[in-house]
Amino acid sequence: MALQKSDKIFVAGSRGLVGSAVLRRLAQDGFTRVVTRDRAELDLRNAAAVVRFFGEEKPEFVILAAAKVGGIKANNDFPVEFLLENVEMQNNVVRAAYENGVRKLVFLGSSCIYPRLASQPIPESALLTGPLEPTNEAYAIAKIAGIKLCQAYARQHGANFISLMPTNLYGPNDNFDLLASHVLPALVRKAHIAKEGKAPELVVWGSGQPRREFLHVDDLADACLFLLEKYDSPEIINVGCGEDISIRELAELIRDIVGFKGKLAWDTTKPDGTPRKLLDVSKIHALGWRHKIGLRDGIKRTYEWFLENKA
Repeated sequence: MALQKSDKIFVAGSRGLVGSAVLRRLAQDGFTRVVTRDRAELDLRNAAAVVRFFGEEKPEFVILAAAKVGGIKANNDFPVEFLLENVEMQNNVVRAAYENGVRKLVFLGSSCIYPRLASQPIPESALLTGPLEPTNEAYAIAKIAGIKLCQAYARQHGANFISLMPTNLYGPNDNFDLLASHVLPALVRKAHIAKEGKAPELVVWGSGQPRREFLHVDDLADACLFLLEKYDSPEIINVGCGEDISIRELAELIRDIVGFKGKLAWDTTKPDGTPRKLLDVSKIHALGWRHKIGLRDGIKRTYEWFLENKA
């Protein structure tokens, strides 16, 4: 499906990590009719408001990047909100998109939809083949419900609704709140605070053993536009870089980039989460897409953004 620069595209969740990256990319590529609403203007949990918005704006394409997200602690502490709010937002947007003749919708899932002990790297076929990681089960179930809703609209009504499963993301506009953020931004902030305070050590949660894959959010935005044009199957598709790193190696890399000279200490009373989470990206590679931003370069850019905007 060839996109025109004049196509009307609604980016839901345009203030977040993913949505803001998609907006930057659309602007860079010269798209002239991009529609956004922040939460104050449109609460996606409000079905009537969403129906009204779609009826008035009539977007041709939708990128659904809106979600309630958080790290292990936030997911563990607030399962009701993570399940309820995500399902409400997804249901409202996907239904209104279909009812208002949207030509194509991109739903953004998450790699946490896969079983806790899935074979590595994780193929798309692993979905629903085993128990989920308990610490983010509520969020994962909400995302699985979103995938299944998009697939149901495709099967029952022929809707061109596709679902992307990104790996762990990072980059500008990430959440650097130490209580609610994911591991990479939390470590960037902790290392910065430790450096500024000349602390002797930097305490990292868990054992450092788990392995994670990280994709710069600008690469995800690139993949979103690539798949919007090139992929029309309701079957889910993984988006990642196909390489992972241990949390210990990640902490050492961040310490180096931030310039913290102290040592690393491990708080093993805190949870590790899933032992390993690497996506099988052979499907998207076969279509001709690959990530472009290396991890060191990506973290360096992210730290520069943090210094300008958050420090």
